[in-house]
Amino acid sequence: MVLPIVSSVLSAAPVGAELAINLPPPASLVARDIHDLHSLILWIILGIVIVVFVPMGIALIRHRKSLGHPPARFHDNRTLEIAWTAVPTLILIAMAWPATRLVVAMKDAAREDLTIKVTGHQWKWEYEYFGEGVRFMSNTSTPREQIEGTQPKGEHYLLEVDRPLVVPAGKKIRLVTTASDVIHSWAVPALGIKQDAIPGFIRETWFRAETPGTYRGQCTELCGVGHGFMPVVVNVVTDTQFASWMQEQKELAAAAAANAAKTYALDDLKVMGEKVYAANCLVCHQANGMGIPNVFPALAGSKLATGDKAAHIDIVLNGKINTAMAAFGKQLSDLDLAAVITYERNTWGNRTGDAVQPADVAARRK
Repeated sequence: MVLPIVSSVLSAAPVGAELAINLPPPASLVARDIHDLHSLILWIILGIVIVVFVPMGIALIRHRKSLGHPPARFHDNRTLEIAWTAVPTLILIAMAWPATRLVVAMKDAAREDLTIKVTGHQWKWEYEYFGEGVRFMSNTSTPREQIEGTQPKGEHYLLEVDRPLVVPAGKKIRLVTTASDVIHSWAVPALGIKQDAIPGFIRETWFRAETPGTYRGQCTELCGVGHGFMPVVVNVVTDTQFASWMQEQKELAAAAAANAAKTYALDDLKVMGEKVYAANCLVCHQANGMGIPNVFPALAGSKLATGDKAAHIDIVLNGKINTAMAAFGKQLSDLDLAAVITYERNTWGNRTGDAVQPADVAARRK
């Protein structure tokens, strides 16, 4: 009877799920040290269970009152009391020494090869490479059909992004973390990294990935309704590949700046805006623009999306105080903002006919 139940539970596991009982394979020296310390402490705990709790359990069972055993009468034993104080103290020291050394090493972000600022937003990550002029947003790329259950789950369900963090292998990468709204936490277990991103504070950590590959993690703080859609993906590449990628990012940034000066047709803006909406607005306002009742307002037929264009631009740029509406002015380019506002004003039955241009957004920036 037990085997069929176990079989049915295993067959119901999500696609790609691993029934692992240990930490992921370490991809950095710090992660390997964490793995080794974890294993060491588990063996110590097992020894304590065998030496202390097993004899205690046997004694409780064999000498219980129901079997007629009279209670023992004895007084203090100085040698025994010293032993059961000294031995646990030595065990704690043996555990604390390597743990302290590891924590100190994890906090030593000096002598870095590259510094990257990581900013948490609800619900995406922003990466800025110091001294390189490269900055971009990283959003989950798991299709809505998988999230809503109308398609089978992919191999990396909820652990895939449109633009991953890219770093060179063998280099010390310093991360400085902060957040724009609530507390987030940037975590990649295979790299031995978990650092809170706190609004108004700058926290730092580091990692050095030893071999090229793709390493996945996610936000590990309960940061709101979109918490489960805030993955972290790190692509570790060779020095040559990283230099090529960095040059490509600089060219993309230059092209985006040039495109912001152009004038676009309404239909072109809607096509671009749909993608921006899916990456930044869909979680709250939903694919049909109806929002979530009593949580996030609808855009379909709303006064905002069908009324004054300048007011619509202002609220998307600057957000709304004391609500979950974030300020996207520092997150998105003028072109992206113009496209998504145009999309919102001409979708779900909204037919304003407004084609918001990047220049319109630039003029409203404060």
